[in-house]
Amino acid sequence: MTDTSSTRPAEGDARAPRRSRMHRLLRHLPLIAPFLLWAVPCWVLLYTGQDWPLPVTSAGTALFALGLLCMPFAMARGHGRRQQDRAAIIGDILLGTSWVLFTWSVLVGVLGRVALAVSGAGESQDQARIVTWAVLGVTAVLLAWGHAEARRVPRVRRLDVRLPRLGAGLDGLRVVLITDTHYGPLDRARWSARVCETVNALEADVVCHTGDIADGTAGRRRAQAVPLGTVRATRARVYVTGNHEYYSEAQGWVDLMDELGWEPLRNRHVLLERGGDTLVVAGVDDVTAGSSGLPGHRAHLAGALDGADPDLPVLLLAHQPKFVDRAAAAGIDLQLSGHTHGGQIWPFHHLVRLDQPALAGLSHHGPRTLLYTSRGTGFWGPPFRVFAPSEITLLVLRSPHRPTSP
Repeated sequence: MTDTSSTRPAEGDARAPRRSRMHRLLRHLPLIAPFLLWAVPCWVLLYTGQDWPLPVTSAGTALFALGLLCMPFAMARGHGRRQQDRAAIIGDILLGTSWVLFTWSVLVGVLGRVALAVSGAGESQDQARIVTWAVLGVTAVLLAWGHAEARRVPRVRRLDVRLPRLGAGLDGLRVVLITDTHYGPLDRARWSARVCETVNALEADVVCHTGDIADGTAGRRRAQAVPLGTVRATRARVYVTGNHEYYSEAQGWVDLMDELGWEPLRNRHVLLERGGDTLVVAGVDDVTAGSSGLPGHRAHLAGALDGADPDLPVLLLAHQPKFVDRAAAAGIDLQLSGHTHGGQIWPFHHLVRLDQPALAGLSHHGPRTLLYTSRGTGFWGPPFRVFAPSEITLLVLRSPHRPTSP
């Protein structure tokens, strides 16, 4: 029998340099990423065989350099301690623009040239310039379309969700989910009012907001959030905190939602009864709440379910999909979440999936638990949505015991 105890320290020593190199890379990522976002498109569009006249190359290089310098500066002033909305808008637009430009510079510029080389066609100056104009054209179209997608009132996504433990009296219960409204530097008070009108037209029994109401304090974004007070539901309006609340005085948002008539489910539950059957509607603080330093804020599922009959079906509100591991372990029937934005700007969803178990839609976890992840109602930061449409979600809960129509 091999003595593995003597080999483990050596394995740990072997892994340590790899971990330390990764940690160093992650530490420098905020410095490396902006450089790559602007330098790669600059190289692809100006210096890969196009042979532009010197004034064009100089002006283009200066423009990319200006973007590289302005973006982090504007982001720091807009989202840092100064909280300057105009700077935030500029920084967010530059961030979204650079991401789309970088993506399509790689896809069209780099991969297009590889395809030409593999095919043996070679590449002339004219072909190089065609690639440049193709990248710029695709970027312009996607940014214009993505901005319109971000600013419009979300389309309603409707789906039936069958819960095996749901009683017949609750069959057809209409649950509307909004999340990640992210009221912020761009004033969207009118958009907020129109979203609430759309929600009201759905005649919901329960309306849920699963967090990330805004970027900024409740006092600062109050005008944009006030329309939430007009939302109607026959049974309940419930809310849980998201991670962005904890960047902006979360308790202020909890108090404002309470003032607007929403019930903050901070590690607690309410009972919803209809037709002789009962549904437990529970909520937990965001998973980042415990590190916020705010007294009493933490994600505590046991506290949320304390006193609830374990034989009753449970609808759980939790901002981040990754809470579903705890929900599945506790036998939760359905968890509603947001946070991912569906990636917001393609192909960012690949990075989101490194952190979350689901990106969007309905998924199964464990023997009983369903998770619905919304793409979000608003947008964060860059005012663009590319291949990740926003949504207002209507979930109609179905019981296996409902009477069949003749």
